[in-house]
Amino acid sequence: MTHAPLIQPAPVHPGAVHPSTGQPTLAQLRALIAVVDVGGFGEAAAALNVLQSSLSEAVGKLEDLAGRALLRRSARGTVPTPAGLRAVVHARTAVQASGDVLLSAQDDGELSGLLRVSSFRSAATHLLPPVLAAFRRRHPAVTVRLLDGDRNRGETGEQQVRNGQADLALVEGESAPGLRLTPLLQDEYLFIAPASRGSHPVLAEELGGATLLLSPRGNSCHQRIETYLRGLGIDDSGITEIDQDSVILGMVRHGLGVTLMPRLALLPVPDGVVTLPLPQPLTRRMAVAALPWRAQLPLIRAFTAALVDSLGSPVSGTS
Repeated sequence: MTHAPLIQPAPVHPGAVHPSTGQPTLAQLRALIAVVDVGGFGEAAAALNVLQSSLSEAVGKLEDLAGRALLRRSARGTVPTPAGLRAVVHARTAVQASGDVLLSAQDDGELSGLLRVSSFRSAATHLLPPVLAAFRRRHPAVTVRLLDGDRNRGETGEQQVRNGQADLALVEGESAPGLRLTPLLQDEYLFIAPASRGSHPVLAEELGGATLLLSPRGNSCHQRIETYLRGLGIDDSGITEIDQDSVILGMVRHGLGVTLMPRLALLPVPDGVVTLPLPQPLTRRMAVAALPWRAQLPLIRAFTAALVDSLGSPVSGTS
């Protein structure tokens, strides 16, 4: 008498693909990341300076190892499948970790390599240029690439650091889950009006009755100002959204409205406007963010110190 086995083998479905044995190479992982980031094989091949056929072969071998498709074509180009979305997260971590092996071995005085720094617009315009110039003089073998970290233009700097697209990010706020923050400065918001207004103190009633020219609603600055206005009992019916700070200031100068803007975004103060304290203080805290286990890499530590030194602030990290 025969008995059925206690554990039945899993049924084989027609068309099922079984993963191959072996481990992916870094070249295969870089190929996947590149295609996901740019949305196409041709563009990814150009970015990596390889033949498109070689790139396609690398992704194909990676899919063979995974036993399933990681990419698919869509109306928006080549996009990751659900499996590809999960895989690319770990691919970024693996590629980043392989590079960190060499970065960790560098001497603090002889740094080299690529450093990707994400920043929102006002910091990139007014805070970073002197830091970049000084850092280049001290570490000429380091290439610093700036990334756009504005919330209303795509992924935030925090997201770019978490997903491995940036090594550091200048961010606003006092906390960022999963990241190590080094405080930089506290930036004060100011009331900006035509010079003809005069310099008498600003009252909440003036804010409530004015045409307010602000950055777009998805911007963190806009959200902070809206919260501030609600705290003063002012609704947002008088807000006009404008994308460019320079356009806002030009309109203010010609008497078309007033604005609230952080001091850093305002520099240099243009002619024809007056800047005054708000009825109640409003500030934004700025910090530099990095992954905790990468914050002490010599290259990342050196650039963080350069930022802090430029502002005369003590280095102190928080998680």
